[in-house]
Amino acid sequence: MHRLTYLLLLSLVVGCAAPSVTPMRPPATPTLTAAVETATPTPTTEVETATPANTATPQAMAGPFWWNDAVFYEIFVRSFYDSDGDGIGDLNGVIEKLDYLNDGDPATTDDLGVTGIWLMPIMQSPSYHGYDVVDYFTVDDEYGTNEDFLRLMEEAHQRGIRVIVDLVLNHTSSQHPWFVSARDDVNSPYRDFYIWSEEDPGYKGPWGARAWHPSSTGYYYGIFWEGMPDLNYNNPAVTAEMQEVIRFWLEDMGADGFRLDAVKHLIEDGRIQENTPATHEWLRGFYAFYKGINPDTVTVGEVWSSTAAVVKYIGDQLDLAFEFDTAQAMLRSAKFENRDYILDAHRLVTARYPRNQFATFLTNHDQERAMSELRENANHAKMAASLLLTGPGVPFLYYGEEIGHVGGKPDENIRTPMQWSDEDNAGFTSATIAWRAPQRNYREVNVAAQADDPDSLLSHYRRLIHTRSDHAALRVGDWREVEVEDKRLYAFLRHSDNETLLVLINLSGEPISDYSLSLPEGPLSEGSASEVFTGVPVNAPTVNANGGFDGYVPLAELAAYGTYIVQLK
Repeated sequence: MHRLTYLLLLSLVVGCAAPSVTPMRPPATPTLTAAVETATPTPTTEVETATPANTATPQAMAGPFWWNDAVFYEIFVRSFYDSDGDGIGDLNGVIEKLDYLNDGDPATTDDLGVTGIWLMPIMQSPSYHGYDVVDYFTVDDEYGTNEDFLRLMEEAHQRGIRVIVDLVLNHTSSQHPWFVSARDDVNSPYRDFYIWSEEDPGYKGPWGARAWHPSSTGYYYGIFWEGMPDLNYNNPAVTAEMQEVIRFWLEDMGADGFRLDAVKHLIEDGRIQENTPATHEWLRGFYAFYKGINPDTVTVGEVWSSTAAVVKYIGDQLDLAFEFDTAQAMLRSAKFENRDYILDAHRLVTARYPRNQFATFLTNHDQERAMSELRENANHAKMAASLLLTGPGVPFLYYGEEIGHVGGKPDENIRTPMQWSDEDNAGFTSATIAWRAPQRNYREVNVAAQADDPDSLLSHYRRLIHTRSDHAALRVGDWREVEVEDKRLYAFLRHSDNETLLVLINLSGEPISDYSLSLPEGPLSEGSASEVFTGVPVNAPTVNANGGFDGYVPLAELAAYGTYIVQLK
């Protein structure tokens, strides 16, 4: 929605007069257009005044879907990099730091190597976090303009990076013109955009907080808090409006997909406030709609539930959903130096999901940061990274995770500025005061301090991501358990049509020498081996009649906190 249209509508609702027109999708920005090929895997953004560069691709696609070849990086724009010195991160700041994420040259190894970006909310919002939207069609003023976003898309695509945006479907801000009109006038055409009751139904939300909030015209439902009234998706007009939002970001802005916030709460059934049949049914229509615009669009849903509940969304409703149980298992295995947690999780997800169609991560913007969960143990952080980036699924990193960025609740403290250097405000801004102070350890923990240290956490992440990009089996291969008695050692196979990799992760702080590996049945034939992560020499297995091996010892000793990736044939 253009700013002028938005202001006119706001003036109407503030004056208590119901608007006479339905909010419209704005026309495309006149000077910049996003050209998206609906049948190609890599959409590009064009600027009319410049010739677009060729789109870079870090590696050939190995999977049926482009996202299986990707590693995503979650960015809170407000905290990533400030380009204009106002103390607040912005889209131009993201552009300035793209080469840190991926410089577009597959031959270099000093970039992080990610091939996807998830931008936390960038639409107009009255809050610092952006999860309460007042205008779905305009980039927040503090972050830049729609033209800045189009330039970001072009620059990212030139480097082989795809960009998805956070889309808040479940609710709007209580300051959104729709809600202001609905609250102030019971006859407003937007009244049924929200959920109302004359009396307080009395029941609470899933977390025990108040879900029904009083207003001068009745009680309205807002599962998170009074500032975020839930939309009513039983009203087809709401679906139609949000379809226009989706079409705008895909067609006019060229986004590659969406991360969907709180998607399990879309439609309630009385006191049942999550994972309802009606939510699943609505998402089936949503899936058909966005795939009809561009079949290569990806959605990843926040379904903060058990694996058994999450998997029901995959295939005809969402492309991916975040695997919260697996995230917790990775952290526990790293923290307690015991493979059983992640082994159980990998057994479950590989049995339940379509192959690799789930999103993995360690922590996100709603949780205590991974380094804090691991009590600032850098070796444990490396092991968590190894589990994330060698395991099945589509991995997502939270910004700063690669350097050991710490942070605990409240939420603002897990979303602090990226620590680029030991300069004032961690090199995040040239302003005297940043929107929020960086973590206290930023002078020791920052990108500049780790960039040239081969033993740093950042270097470990870089090597893992580049190795994943170089080996299709890590990206799209299936997962097979390799038997080993020592619980400090996690061993598994990643196998694709053209490659078989054996992953060995010594989760402990002591070398392991008394071990042997068994794979009763497998895909092997020749019995050759080479290590592709560290380059150390390894022994080849003796292949049994079933294509597996027995009593295999690839290295006489596995180093403390060591990660090995062995290519087998």
